[in-house]
Amino acid sequence: MQTAKVKVKDAVSSAKEKAKEGTAKAQGKTGKATATTHGEKEMAKEETRANEAQAKAEMHQEKAEHRAEAAAGRHGATHVPLTGPHGHHRPAGAAADPAYTGTGAYPTTDKYV
Repeated sequence: MQTAKVKVKDAVSSAKEKAKEGTAKAQGKTGKATATTHGEKEMAKEETRANEAQAKAEMHQEKAEHRAEAAAGRHGATHVPLTGPHGHHRPAGAAADPAYTGTGAYPTTDKYV
């Protein structure tokens, strides 16, 4: 599952990509409008396509970097495995702690006496 941080970064990358595509389309329209020959119009159209494709490629690259950062955050940390019976009860018949004066079931207190 994606973290909220990765989703926000992806949304920002998508917004950047849309802005770059819009800029490329606007430049393409002005290029077509100022072009005088058919060849110049085709050149403006190809430039628009190239700029849009570059914006999309940059967005995908940024998203891949976000995933890599998130994965490194999760899997890059060193993890020392726990040893011993953490949170588990002693096996039946195990020696009780001599400092503990109870029967083994509940601690002795003067609260309910």
